[in-house]
Amino acid sequence: MTEVIYEDKHIIVVNKEPGKVVFSDKEDSVASVLALDRPYLKEIGGERGGAVHRLDKDTSGVVVFAKSEKDLSFMQEQFLAQKAKKTYIALVFKKVKRDKGRVDVPIGRSPKNRKKQIARAGEKREAVTFFKTLKRFNNHSLLCVFPKSGRKHQIRCHLSHMGHPVAGDALYGFKDQKDPQELNRMFLHARSLKIKTPKGKMIFTAPLPKDLKKVIHNLKKDVC
Repeated sequence: MTEVIYEDKHIIVVNKEPGKVVFSDKEDSVASVLALDRPYLKEIGGERGGAVHRLDKDTSGVVVFAKSEKDLSFMQEQFLAQKAKKTYIALVFKKVKRDKGRVDVPIGRSPKNRKKQIARAGEKREAVTFFKTLKRFNNHSLLCVFPKSGRKHQIRCHLSHMGHPVAGDALYGFKDQKDPQELNRMFLHARSLKIKTPKGKMIFTAPLPKDLKKVIHNLKKDVC
């Protein structure tokens, strides 16, 4: 069930559950579910159904939908101008030595896998990701991640580039990567979004889902 965090006459903010796409031509997308009670959303932004931005299918957390074309443009401009402040929680493979850091490497489509992005010098799309290490475990680290730009798969691509792919990420993970046994999906959660809405500046938050909390609880038994 799609949880609505906030709603007014301009926007709808949801806590997206994992396993659902934000929008598509399928009936089980988040946009399609919202449109059941709000059919006017189908006309906003074409196939986007009012979605201002998107999250990967297995990523949970905060997503914003606009209720009119005007509101959609207003909100999307902030993402394009990199004024929307996004915070993610990610569990990554291996210990991250730095307490905080920055990945400033452009991203482009991988020539070997069309579904995958690659971070390397010379690519056309600039991308910047900041991170802070929250906790270290024997073979994993819990990070707070702040993507400045919003490229496709940016967080996953950048973390893999720095040698610490997201736990449970089959696309960007390493062959020798050992994920927690109880983890059934990618450990990436859109924790909060600070943005200016038509009603003023607001911050929306979504708590860490139960399945990810359980993973952390079990890892704490093995913390060092």
